[in-house]
Parts: sequence; C-alpha cells; structure tokens
Amino acid sequence: MRFWVGVTNIDWYRYQAGELHDEVNFWQPSERAPFLAPPAGMPFLFKLKSPINKIAGFGLFSATSVLPVGMAWDVFGPRNGAPTLQLFQKRLGFEGPESVSRPMRCTVLSDVYYLPESEWFDLPDGAFPSNVVVGKFFDTDDGLGRHVIARVMNTLQRASEPLTRTPDTIQTGFGQGRWVEPRLGQGAFRTLVTDAYERRCAITGENTLIALDAAHIRPYADEQCHDVQNGLLLRADFHKLFDNGLISITPDLTVRVSPQIANHYFNGKVYYRLDGAPLAQLPSAERYRPDPKRLAWHYEVKFQH
Repeated sequence: MRFWVGVTNIDWYRYQAGELHDEVNFWQPSERAPFLAPPAGMPFLFKLKSPINKIAGFGLFSATSVLPVGMAWDVFGPRNGAPTLQLFQKRLGFEGPESVSRPMRCTVLSDVYYLPESEWFDLPDGAFPSNVVVGKFFDTDDGLGRHVIARVMNTLQRASEPLTRTPDTIQTGFGQGRWVEPRLGQGAFRTLVTDAYERRCAITGENTLIALDAAHIRPYADEQCHDVQNGLLLRADFHKLFDNGLISITPDLTVRVSPQIANHYFNGKVYYRLDGAPLAQLPSAERYRPDPKRLAWHYEVKFQH
C-alpha cells in the first residue's frame, strides 16, 4: 500500500490542530499536482519542515483540484490553516486584491488526526532527503514504509491524549493495507462536484467558476453525509431556485421550472425558456451522475408544481 508524506510548516499545522479541523486544505501556491491520480482514502502524513522534521499528524486523501484563491477561501475558510483571508494570502505569498483570482492547488484531506507533541516522531535517517520540499511516496511493501506505518499505529494505540480524531476510517486505512472511502466533508464535496461537472453549470452550461455552486439534491440535514451523486453544479441563481423548489430536475434529467416564479415574482422569462430542456452538462463518470431516486424525491416532494 502506497502512502504520501507531505511537507508543511508549523504555523499551518498548529492552527489546524488548535481548531481540531477534521477536514483541511493541504494547499500549495503553485498549480502543480504533488502526485498523479491517487486513490481516495490514501493515507497522507504531515511532516513538519526543518528544523523540526517530525511526523505530526495524518489524514485520508479525498480530492485535489486547482481553484482561485478567493474560491479556495470560500470553500474551505479557516480550514486553509489561517483565521482570515488576508493571512491566508500572506502565507501563500500572494499580495494585492487581484491575488484572489490567482490559481492554487488544493488537496483535501478528511478524517484528520493531530498527534500530541509528545508523540511526534522522526523518520529514519535517509528516509526523506533534504531536497524533497513537497513530499514523497512510501510503500508498505518495503521495510521503510512498514516501519513508518507501524509508528503511526503504535502512536494511535498509546497516545497520551484522548483520540478525538481517530475514526474507524483512519484505523482501518492505516492498519489493514487497503484503501477505504474517506468521509467527505463539505469542502471535498464542493471540490469533487465542481470537477465532476467539468466546471460547468448542469442546467445552463455556464463556466464562470466563481458563479457556480455545488448544490445538494436532498438537503445535507436529511442524510448527514456528502455524496457526489447527491450533488449538482449550478449557477448561483439556479442553486437558490432549486433549493426553494422553483426549479427541479426529473429522474430522466429534464429541467422543470415552476409556474410559481411567475405567480409570485411576476417574471422569470429567462428561466421558463429552459423548462423541458435536457441538462446541459453531466459528469462523464457514471459514479458521479445524479442519483435518480434523489432527483425523484426533489421533483415529487420539493418542487412547487
């Protein structure tokens, strides 16, 4: 089983640990991906930069994408590792109002656990060359990788503080040599839905990224989980109309527009021309396409016929 050890700074780590964020954005100021096509659930360890050079926490990989700085803040907020957008921009090294539009790499980790400082540990000599500044893969098929994972599991078992962030997914992911599906948080949901729809509104095809929202078909409060098949990428006005039952999508992926828009708001021509139209954009991957049962629920229960 391969896993990643990513390099981070102490300020990012201490802020996340202080807030006990269980979903975080392990960001990079560049667009370059740290790795190619990692599986969801891949263990991801945090190695603090020199002069500390210790493993201090870990999580499970959920998603990675390139987003503008402003959108990354909108999606993750303090889970970027800073309490304000201004401090986040400073840590990125981006200055000026135009920097909110600069692209950056977001790597979303879920089920994050922060080791008590007394449990931080060193990697074996030579395991992490000083010229590696982003991170590197290890593999449990060799002795070094097995040694690192064994240290993680031993630390979990004898941590001197309550294990407030060690859900079953982490215990299984690190201990059984197989991938597990991480629990998606709101940030991972928004990132995955955005990329699944290739950054286009499902109804209109609009591709102005800042104007697009990841919408739930059935409210999160109903299901208490973030599932990409319960998501749609919608232009912001369509998102609001969808949430209020003034627009719906049938299980056969047809757009329906409620007569109540005209009845209550005396307008809506821009929306009515889409009534009966097929969706403009769908995920190419079948596993990300909207769930017909959830669409049926929205059309039958939520939509204002």
